[in-house]
Amino acid sequence: MEPQAIRTAARVRPGWQCLSATALKLLAVVLMVMDHIHQMFVFAGAPLWLTMAGRLVFPIFLFAAAESFHYTHSRRRYLGRLLLASWGMTLLTFILQRLVPNEQVVLMNNAFSTFFVAGLYMLFWDWLREGIRTRSPRMILQAVGGGLVPVLCALPIYLVALLSFREDVSPALIRLLAAAALLVPNILTVEGGVFMVALGVLFYMFRAHRAAQIAALLLLSGVVYLSGDKVQSLMGLAAIPMLLYNGERGRGMRNFFYLFYPAHIAVLYLLSALVQ
Repeated sequence: MEPQAIRTAARVRPGWQCLSATALKLLAVVLMVMDHIHQMFVFAGAPLWLTMAGRLVFPIFLFAAAESFHYTHSRRRYLGRLLLASWGMTLLTFILQRLVPNEQVVLMNNAFSTFFVAGLYMLFWDWLREGIRTRSPRMILQAVGGGLVPVLCALPIYLVALLSFREDVSPALIRLLAAAALLVPNILTVEGGVFMVALGVLFYMFRAHRAAQIAALLLLSGVVYLSGDKVQSLMGLAAIPMLLYNGERGRGMRNFFYLFYPAHIAVLYLLSALVQ
């Protein structure tokens, strides 16, 4: 029996759960484009509702990432693809901004790095669970030690920040060193920050309990709202497509998602520079 057939047969889903993983990600792509149109053209009066719609994007993709990590045939290859994509995105944004300066837009977009770090912690969670189940101190220590690595990987970017205060170091060198430091994904400087990484890991930890996943999303959304960021708190609306997920893979279209993200960022950035 095919893996997708096994997954479908494992649970009988209600009829209203109509979105496959591919459909979820395509919905997120549409909302992502809207959000990035606002990012690139806010100086030209792009309406706020575009970025309000985009607040759902990260939770949807993180939810889909938790599913992908669980079902992937090779976690090593999965994480490797995300790391390569993260490096490519860092280089792309650095080169774009050097070749085509755009004073109205600063490119800090690299969701691949967030998915990579979240994926690492999903792996460490599995190690921890297995270590506790088998009563293996070595595996428990391996999980705890692994969890420290994405934190320590933030050191290069902070060292660059310290160098930026020195007058004998040229700004061009600082920019180059910063770009090199950003090639090392870490939990403190990834897009969305530590809270988005934590949300992705919670989605994975509770992937067999949809109610718990949605509760984690709504709790984080509530914290964000109370902190004063009412627009970002709209991320809680991602609970609706999560409820509609039917547990099926869909068409996959992996390469499309890996290519579309950097391509649409580059196109919108260049259009923004032309509009100026």
